[in-house]
Amino acid sequence: MTAEEHGKRAALSTGERAREWFAIFLKGVFMGAADAVPGVSGGTIALITGIYERLITAVANVDPLIVTLVPRIKTAAGRKRFRARLVEMDIPFLLVLGAGIATALVTVAQLVHAAESAVPALLFAFFFGLIAASAVVLREEVDLSTPGRIGAALAGFVFAFALVGGLTGSLPHTLPVLALAGAVAICAMILPGISGAFILLLLGQYVFLTETLSSFVDALFGLLGGGSLAAVIDPGLVVGVFGIGAVIGLFSISHAVRFALDRYRAATLTFLVALMVGALRLPLEKVFTNVSAWTPGRTLAVLGVGAVGALAVLVVDYYTADIDY
Repeated sequence: MTAEEHGKRAALSTGERAREWFAIFLKGVFMGAADAVPGVSGGTIALITGIYERLITAVANVDPLIVTLVPRIKTAAGRKRFRARLVEMDIPFLLVLGAGIATALVTVAQLVHAAESAVPALLFAFFFGLIAASAVVLREEVDLSTPGRIGAALAGFVFAFALVGGLTGSLPHTLPVLALAGAVAICAMILPGISGAFILLLLGQYVFLTETLSSFVDALFGLLGGGSLAAVIDPGLVVGVFGIGAVIGLFSISHAVRFALDRYRAATLTFLVALMVGALRLPLEKVFTNVSAWTPGRTLAVLGVGAVGALAVLVVDYYTADIDY
């Protein structure tokens, strides 16, 4: 945050500052909701709501060496310096935005968990519509003008298609895999175009993680009613490891992805869109697996829900038509 921006925010009244933080929280909710379902990226929502540049700047300005100031907070001067450094890095903004994102992730995880148990075919039809429409709206980013970019497109499609068919069913939910999934998926949250949930779906971790997060939240609320702490430990460990992977990815893999976009933008975007097209195999297979009989009513329901998913992406695209990804 620049000194000028800091000065402007410092001049806000208490009421104005509260409204600003609430607005940031709501923007985080919208970002989290987008990234919790395979389709629209949270980075796209950040662009729509006008906080993308501030988000990227804040993430880039995070300095781990701030921990060296912790021993000094025993004194008034030390606490003042520590607070000032947090504000300089825009940490309050990241915390409020993160709280909104977390709120949406928990809420959507509960809904997805319920839908996966009750109407799996309709859930994956919705995901198919989201992913297919996302690939369509990003079609302008596909460049097949050189052999290298054609190779990137083929590599993206084949990789996703083969991964869905060969690894998704057997890819284990081990802690190292979950940490890697978190590291890769977080990139989509700060890079407009592809949802983090799409990456998790591609890696075969999406349903497992939404179910685990839902169980973790239920167990936490259960503690308030005298529930067992043991019920919190297992899902909490999964959520914690995934979160650690996400933090590592935020400060490492995301920089590699941004480097690829800066140096090989056309080939990278072509690869990513082809990845989405190849991954359509997963929701399509899930739909057919969970439909025992294609009655007229069931067919209409599946097509209708898929259309709703596609429409949601098209609406977002309509309001971001002038954004350069």
